[in-house]
Amino acid sequence: MQRLTSVLVHRFTYLMSAVGMPLFFSLRIEGGRHIPATGPVLLAANHQSYLDPILLGLCSSRPLRYLARRTLFRHGFFAWLIRALRAVPIDQEGIGIEGIRAILAELQAGQAVVVFPEGERTHDGRMVPLRPGVHLLLRRTKAPIVPVGIAGAFDAWPRLQPAPLPAPLFLPARKGTIAVSVGRPLPPGRLAALPREEALAVLSAEIEKMQARAERLRRKP
Repeated sequence: MQRLTSVLVHRFTYLMSAVGMPLFFSLRIEGGRHIPATGPVLLAANHQSYLDPILLGLCSSRPLRYLARRTLFRHGFFAWLIRALRAVPIDQEGIGIEGIRAILAELQAGQAVVVFPEGERTHDGRMVPLRPGVHLLLRRTKAPIVPVGIAGAFDAWPRLQPAPLPAPLFLPARKGTIAVSVGRPLPPGRLAALPREEALAVLSAEIEKMQARAERLRRKP
């Protein structure tokens, strides 16, 4: 019963978002076909706003797994919703040992998992250095890593803004338009063989490249 509820909520949320995000944020997506349809896969994306999990979910028809602070699972309907949407509870924010273990367990179960290697939302729209703990994840996973770039979500919902500011498709374009670009999977083991700083630099460069593509894809004023 719980699994059926999760599937139904996921499909409902996906359909509503698939209509609402393009309509209210002029969302454009490219490269979703690069996400493997089956088997374990790790999606690594830059983190711009609370909208990011929704945006990543629209890139793939298969359900994705996310990490969420355990405290978020204490709030009634919201707790039920994020459980139904397949969020995985962890104690700390960002990518720590517990988060890495949770991600590896989901990958070993053949899931598609989203990770934000910066560990937190950006303060100014630009990427920050990736968390060192990400290298431990890269060394231990055998799953392909798909770099994803998000552009415009920070303009739509900055970190200190209480609610998002839409950029509707039916109005002249404004700065809150959003785009997402999904890159080709990096071969398993490519980053694992590199020293930590080099591996993080390569992954960061791949994500930044996709963010630049997403920026070019955005609907412009």
